[in-house]
Amino acid sequence: MVDWIKAARLRTLPLSLSGIIMGAFIAKWRLYGEGGTWDWKIFALALLVTLLYQILSNYANDYGDGVKGTDAKRINEAESRAVASGKITAGQMKNAVILFSVLSFVATIALLYIAFIPDYMNEFYIFIGLGVACILAAIGYTVGKKPYGYMGLGDLFVFIFFGLVSVCGSYFLFTKTFSWDMLLPGTAVGMMSMAVLNLNNMRDIESDRLSGKNSFALRIGFRNAMIYEMILLQLPLILILIFLGINGFIQSQNYYVFIVMILLIPLAKLRRKIMSVKEPKELDPFLKQVGILTFTMAVLTAIGLNFFK
Repeated sequence: MVDWIKAARLRTLPLSLSGIIMGAFIAKWRLYGEGGTWDWKIFALALLVTLLYQILSNYANDYGDGVKGTDAKRINEAESRAVASGKITAGQMKNAVILFSVLSFVATIALLYIAFIPDYMNEFYIFIGLGVACILAAIGYTVGKKPYGYMGLGDLFVFIFFGLVSVCGSYFLFTKTFSWDMLLPGTAVGMMSMAVLNLNNMRDIESDRLSGKNSFALRIGFRNAMIYEMILLQLPLILILIFLGINGFIQSQNYYVFIVMILLIPLAKLRRKIMSVKEPKELDPFLKQVGILTFTMAVLTAIGLNFFK
């Protein structure tokens, strides 16, 4: 059981929840202003679905890298995986991937039933397709003959699914509408998620080179990947500030909504620490820190919008 828990990589879960929290509570704030209702059951099920997707992705990643031999070449021992280490067999992990694919799909159906049935049938079918796409994306990062993570497309998929789909999709579940300004917080969460993946790929850049995993960080080189990382960590709060500005908060007296801006200081400190790293393996502790900061950004945005009236 301990090995399965480790393979689930619990430290990645706060990052996966960030987009749901961001989208759901922006929807709550907007519905409150319009006299609408916010359904806590949709929120609870959305969190469950996201957690299942993330665990599925982690198990699939462990399986895919394990059978391809990528993890066997991993330099950082702290990041050794269950399949590569022999603690869990490839067959057992494959069965876990299948199980969590089924669980994810069932939970998705339950979420969409609560959100859309019986009045929004077209949206129900569209989101079923989106849910299937999420499951396939979770598996396809390292599994298959041409996994997109091995072609340097991981950053793009993370941006789409952890950012835009997570934030804008969860917002739509509550409001049944799409608002263009949601692309701003969606992009903010997406960029922070890309920052985590890029750190991971920068850390593993040498082992990925040996195994033929052509991540984006490997394609552009360590130095350029570091510049890319700084951009990813610099822009999200600016995007949140723009979102708050175009929604009239700069002109209003509700300055509590800008509580999220206290993250400017820890993010600046984090960027300096990352830039001072000399060896790729030293980047490992920062993955968890960026994930927690992403989660905190979503929570503080939610608090600022909804709990200081």
